[in-house]
Amino acid sequence: MVKNLKSGIMVMLVLVLTVFLAACGSGSNEGAAGEATSGGSEASNYPEKPVTFIAPSGAGGAFDTALRSVTKILSDTGLVEQQMTVEPKPGGGGTVFMSEYATQDTKDDYKLFLSSPTLLINNLKKEANTPYGYKDTTPIAALFQDYGVIAVGADSEFDDLQSLFEHMKANPSELSVAGGSAPGALDHLTFLIPANEYGLDAAKIKYIPYDGKSESMTALLGGNADALASVASSVSEFLEAGKIKVLAVDAPERLPAPFEDVPTLKESGIDAEFAIWRGIFGPKEMTPEAKEFWSTKLEEMVETEEWQAELEAKGWEPFYKNSEEFEQLLADQEQRITDALKSMGMANE
Repeated sequence: MVKNLKSGIMVMLVLVLTVFLAACGSGSNEGAAGEATSGGSEASNYPEKPVTFIAPSGAGGAFDTALRSVTKILSDTGLVEQQMTVEPKPGGGGTVFMSEYATQDTKDDYKLFLSSPTLLINNLKKEANTPYGYKDTTPIAALFQDYGVIAVGADSEFDDLQSLFEHMKANPSELSVAGGSAPGALDHLTFLIPANEYGLDAAKIKYIPYDGKSESMTALLGGNADALASVASSVSEFLEAGKIKVLAVDAPERLPAPFEDVPTLKESGIDAEFAIWRGIFGPKEMTPEAKEFWSTKLEEMVETEEWQAELEAKGWEPFYKNSEEFEQLLADQEQRITDALKSMGMANE
């Protein structure tokens, strides 16, 4: 009887111990889950350190200028409290930076960049030296668009685009055109597309590439080029100062001052349009938290009075697209650029 009692007590103790250990194990798992949840919560505190925005061009260029405007407004309005720095990285019209970014910074949530159709062109044109395009990034938002311009020096004999193109048609190798991008890239296409539409032989146009908008403007003002292909925001101060004449602007309608007297390409008898967007990108493997943060902040920024004032001051046209809309825009424009480059024998096939 006693022996049976002892056996029963032993069984009860084993059962109690088993239940206790199971409860401890369960508590331990709950703690691990809690820690995992806590870790996820901590990840949502992004950004926890300074963020670098790369301008894939020289200091003072269009990308550098745009990013300094964006980061200043994000900071001044209190939308982003973390420190933001802008770092120019010139070289190869953006190809040097992109080759590094698409291979070494694929998971760096703290390094973003601004680009334009140049990102697509460099990937699509022949001999562009980069196999990387927008699909090697995370498109976050398109912010504004700029318009291409064709300009000459203030003392140039040409007062309108037709007279310039007629002279170049008759003397194809006499005049040179400066641009702040590589052959077949943004500035080159800004001049080449309307010239081709007008009937000029694209292969005979003497295009001189410079590494940035400021360098190409210096070439024009210094007499080292006869014409300039650029964007409205980069030439406005020179037009206002009377240092250049803008012969045409690639916009659907005339732009406000100081471009109010500058005809559009269509007004100049040329049906060619090539608007130039500016947008923010992140790394290809960007975390959802970082993407959501910047998507939200940039969407809020474009609604601020400060951003509206900056658009007017810089001559930029509002062109906000969220991540999904931006990605669709990129896919559509990629096809259009491919078609344009093919027509000139410059496509990377």
